[in-house]
Amino acid sequence: MILCCGEALIDMVPSGDLYRPCPGGSPYNSAVAIGRLGVPVSFLGRLAKDFFGDLLLERLSASKVRTDLIARSEQNSTLAFVKLEHGKEPQYAFYTADTADRSFSSGDLPARLPSDTTCILFGSISMTMEPVASTIEQLIQRERDARVISFDPNIRPIMIKDMEAYLRRLEAWIAASTIVKISNADIEFVYPALSLNEAIERILSLGPALVVVTLGKNGSTAVGKRGQDCARPGTLFCASAPVYDIEIVDTIGAGDTFHAAFLAWLEEHGKMSRKAISALSEAELTEALSFANLAASLVCAKRGAEPPTKAEMDAYAKKRL
Repeated sequence: MILCCGEALIDMVPSGDLYRPCPGGSPYNSAVAIGRLGVPVSFLGRLAKDFFGDLLLERLSASKVRTDLIARSEQNSTLAFVKLEHGKEPQYAFYTADTADRSFSSGDLPARLPSDTTCILFGSISMTMEPVASTIEQLIQRERDARVISFDPNIRPIMIKDMEAYLRRLEAWIAASTIVKISNADIEFVYPALSLNEAIERILSLGPALVVVTLGKNGSTAVGKRGQDCARPGTLFCASAPVYDIEIVDTIGAGDTFHAAFLAWLEEHGKMSRKAISALSEAELTEALSFANLAASLVCAKRGAEPPTKAEMDAYAKKRL
């Protein structure tokens, strides 16, 4: 089972001259996407008891996401207003003061995770707010030797007040992770003086087994390290995959869905361990990237973060045969 932890909020998405409330948040979207792909998944976080919190909870349940690790509180739900412009990344304005998901604290952490938990997914704006950032940090440090840890920074610059402090913590989170999924835009923001290859090398040097980079219209690429238990100790392996030719409506939730689908592929194929990830063949890595690219492309064909179901994935694959 994959455990997603972090923010669960309401995206206020433009609809004509109005805004439409849609359940969202990066780890939340990933949980929904994993559930829709038929892979066991749970969400860990805090939700408000308001009607927005009810909406968030109902969508998780409808997507077959376990909700028994969620705490509820009297605080309000976080709101994220989205600005969409053709050909540009979405822009966000966040309203987070004393909200429920931001206030996720160490007292909300279970003493033990479910025994079938193989992977913890975390990242995004949760890691720019307290106490939720320190709470998730506590969890991943506690579990890093027992589970695959998969981190997506999903950086929103508006949420970062002290770049030096954020970078120090970011690299500590990278060091605790097995997989780092990161966009080329995030790499340019964090390591502006480095080329893409230099940045990947920097990230790998901190300790992850695999770095997966989404490249927008140019698809995705990944570079991994062979471990000491693998056939070629100390060597690197890599793969790339193109995007699918599907008409884009908007890109909300694309990175979250990509991350989810990549992890779902690993889980479904019995590859969810550091040893197995380090031993992936380049053909297997290409297949995992292609699967994640398809899921991300299909979410871009819909308005808002509406990840595809397994049936939709299978139908598209069958249509292309």
